[in-house]
Amino acid sequence: MSEIENEQAVQRGSARNQNEARTQSGIRLPPYETIALMLQGGGALGAYQAGVYQGLHEAGIHPNWIAGISIGALNTAIIAGNAPEHRVTRLVEFWETICQPAFGFPLPAFVERALFDSADEIRKAFTAMQAFGALVEGQKGFFVPRLPTPSPIASSSPQTASYYDTTPLKATLERLCDFDRINSGETRVSVGAVNVATGNFAYFDNAQIKLRAEHFIASGALPPGFAAVEIDGQFYWDGGLMSNTPLYEIAQATPRRDTLAFQVDLWSARGPVPDSIVDVMGRMKDVQYSSRTRLVTDQMQRSQRYRNVLQHVLDLVPEETRKNDEWCRLAAELACSKRYNIIHLIYRHKEYEGHYKDYQFGFSTMREHWESGLTDIRRTLAHRDWLDMPNGESRFVTHDIHRGE
Repeated sequence: MSEIENEQAVQRGSARNQNEARTQSGIRLPPYETIALMLQGGGALGAYQAGVYQGLHEAGIHPNWIAGISIGALNTAIIAGNAPEHRVTRLVEFWETICQPAFGFPLPAFVERALFDSADEIRKAFTAMQAFGALVEGQKGFFVPRLPTPSPIASSSPQTASYYDTTPLKATLERLCDFDRINSGETRVSVGAVNVATGNFAYFDNAQIKLRAEHFIASGALPPGFAAVEIDGQFYWDGGLMSNTPLYEIAQATPRRDTLAFQVDLWSARGPVPDSIVDVMGRMKDVQYSSRTRLVTDQMQRSQRYRNVLQHVLDLVPEETRKNDEWCRLAAELACSKRYNIIHLIYRHKEYEGHYKDYQFGFSTMREHWESGLTDIRRTLAHRDWLDMPNGESRFVTHDIHRGE
């Protein structure tokens, strides 16, 4: 048993039997046609998503569509690239790998934990040191510095125009993921990236193309740290440069389907007004990468309300008129009475975290992120009525355990 799994077993303690019963029986969901898991980008914060997935797995909820961007795309590869019974174990292996320094040895677990659990100032200094280590040394199985350090003005190929080399990540994904399973169609998989030459957003989807490790790496190729990835003669960067959440991709997909979607965000649009330069840098990232999830869902709710109202109006029109009238045929294309239930899980910033939280890959921090995700999804699923099919004039609902806090 790995260290993180052992820690979780200890924490569950007396609730172990209850969790086992829940895993066996699962949660009975309404007949949603799509159960989607949407994973935002956010670097080291992505362990929160792994905790959320563990909670879904415990509850017997298995998404049939997984979409991700950046670190969310890497988690997507691990989840979709393994049989359901192996996914949590593979996620643990992935995160315990990339949270080690690329060279040398990590601190003994008890030493790291002691420093992490110390007074706030010590913890802040320790986590800042780990983030600095990621910049200088890289992370095992993920990225390493290019040596010599590239000149900012010297020309090179697009594949080397970056400060770090992600070749180790390709080997990690190919070791931990079964790409035949990813491409089997068992689970729909979509990952977002940006075409460097055109500036257009692109989704790589296994319903349309055969996905390789390069597609997932491209989704997380954030410049200038990571280089553009070439796919079929085109170069791609991190999808988070344009839109850091796959929410819109799933909600606007056609044909429309009754959908239960778990939207897992790593950046919160809401937060305190910073009063120092360091805090300003961190808050800038929150605003930049949050992709305004709640604003997007509000817009989608309004749109779905219009479609549903239009459908009800069409139902009042005689069938012969609907068939022959051009405006009725156009309205029928726009109308929709499908139902959408969007459940938000948004990581909450910790007091000790600095602007480097997305590249601070310390093991103790990772474990805390993971546990935060697991706690949030368990609290969410405790509201069983939140999983019900939405009704009403919009047939669109959102839930969030942190709303109003």
